[in-house]
Amino acid sequence: MPPAPASPPAAPPTLPGFAHIYSGKVRDLYAPIGADGIPREDALLLVASDRISAFDHVLGPAIPDKGVVLTRLSLWWFEQLADLVPNHIISAEAPAVPESVAGRAVLVRRLPMLPVECVARAYLTGGGLREYAADGHVSGIPLPPGLVDGSRFPAPIFTPSTKAPAGEHDQPMSYAAVEAELGVDLAARVRDLTVAILQRGNEIAAGRGILIADTKVEFGRGSDGELVLADEVLTPDSSRFWPADQWQPGRAQPSFDKEYVRAWLRSPASGWDADSGEALPALPAEVVERTRATYIEAYERLTGLSF
Repeated sequence: MPPAPASPPAAPPTLPGFAHIYSGKVRDLYAPIGADGIPREDALLLVASDRISAFDHVLGPAIPDKGVVLTRLSLWWFEQLADLVPNHIISAEAPAVPESVAGRAVLVRRLPMLPVECVARAYLTGGGLREYAADGHVSGIPLPPGLVDGSRFPAPIFTPSTKAPAGEHDQPMSYAAVEAELGVDLAARVRDLTVAILQRGNEIAAGRGILIADTKVEFGRGSDGELVLADEVLTPDSSRFWPADQWQPGRAQPSFDKEYVRAWLRSPASGWDADSGEALPALPAEVVERTRATYIEAYERLTGLSF
């Protein structure tokens, strides 16, 4: 008997004093309601749910404590990156954050976001590996022959993608396409910052026994036009974390991120065929428990803090 399909995600919580404006695969966005009763346009409450997504679908059941882990880890990384780029955080504390979502929500500046997914890769794997296998390029960048899953690049590369509408897949972009979208100067700044964030992340993670294979970051524009780091940063949802002592090019690497969920979905145990168009199956209890433990271990290793 095939596994049962995942249940649809629960409706976002109602938060007094806030108007729900959007729910993504993992996050719910709210606008604070001003004294005039109108939702403010200068701030957002960003609530990280326990939902988990893979292959552009939300799965079920949720992963307990995942939203708190993502929020705490992003806040920690924003501090480590503060000298590189400003971020969108206003407050993560009461009274700015309602008690019912404390620990997994932050009040942030509302920014116009760049229409590009900013990705940097230090190692070849995932979608980059599939691109390379097809034609020897990743996001239009020619790479040397003979690379395998887990190969380390001499230096991180910028491999942007489109921001696809909900339900559609992001597509790789060439750097020329990013220049056409953003302009030459802004494209260069975005490329350099994305790579610098991954480099800083790996400098810090190396002392904690973790390799950051790749990461995706989001940038907005501040009122004076400066780039502002937004959304989340260097979390198990936006990055691939590998145990350094088990890195072995030529195979899929063990990981501290949601790659375990992807691997289960691709396995015969899930009964799911990515090309079938069928709903994704519900995650078994053991997959949920291991995924929770993996996220917490990543947080504790990187920050040195107990969850």
